[in-house]
Amino acid sequence: MSDDTRPLVGILMGSDSDWPVMRNAPETLNRFGVPNEYRVASAHRSPALATEYASTAAERGLEVVIAAAGGAAHLAGVIAAHTPLPVLGVPLSGWALDGLDALLATVQMPKGVPVGTLAIGKAGAINAALLSVRILALSRPELAEKLRRFQEEETRKVTELELEL
Repeated sequence: MSDDTRPLVGILMGSDSDWPVMRNAPETLNRFGVPNEYRVASAHRSPALATEYASTAAERGLEVVIAAAGGAAHLAGVIAAHTPLPVLGVPLSGWALDGLDALLATVQMPKGVPVGTLAIGKAGAINAALLSVRILALSRPELAEKLRRFQEEETRKVTELELEL
């Protein structure tokens, strides 16, 4: 696989039912031309798979991992415990507390196991992708330029709004 198509961001979700929300992450990365991969790996139902994915991520060329889960939301912590890469956690709703349980589980990592925690749900999936782009742009001027243009476009959308009474 050439360096241009080798995935730089890995996206994991605890269940295939997370895909309707998490598909926003690869869609956002694709908008910037950032190669990515995505799959299901549960911290509880397939812990060996999750551990293997994390422990081989860097040697496979990944530079950032996004991990999304609901409920107890241990996936991001398990991944962070097995890789030196930045791990971005996306809490998902769908359990008893509509995502608050997942948010608290994701944000409360013990010292030494850092996980950058984003918002619950779709906003978190998109922002995890955008934060991944920002991390990658630190060493990729062409990506930094795409990010600058994106931010200008977002600003333009706001400044061109016309509100009616």
